[in-house]
Order: sequence, then structure tokens, then C-alpha cells
Amino acid sequence: MRCNESLKADDRRILSVYDHQPICMDCKKKEEERADYAQVSQQMIGTCLDETERRYSDPGGYCFYHFYPFKC
Repeated sequence: MRCNESLKADDRRILSVYDHQPICMDCKKKEEERADYAQVSQQMIGTCLDETERRYSDPGGYCFYHFYPFKC
């Protein structure tokens, strides 16, 4: 579930492990409470590492933003 609020440039955000779209920190907390979060998160990590970091040498790039809040 998402709050559907628009994110401003100074708002902290993080990428969803479900669809890789930016979400607010409150929505991330709700996402983490889902029963399937651990499984989906592990799958996302494996896929992300394989597709971006190993294949394109992007350490700390795309995958990084699934776990650490950022601002635009």
C-alpha cells in the first residue's frame, strides 16, 4: 500500500523492493510489515546484484537505494 502523496525534492525516499519505485519512509515501514517482505527482499537483492552490480560494475548504485534513504 502506498500513501500516494507526491514526493518533494527534499523528502526522504527509498525504493520499494516490490516495484523499484520511490516511496516515502512511512510507506517503507508498512512495506516491511508485509508477510512476504523478507522473501521478496532477498529475491530483489539477488536479482539486483546480478543485473546491475556484477554485470555493469555499479557497486553502491541502483541496489543501494533500496536500503538507504535518499533525497533528489
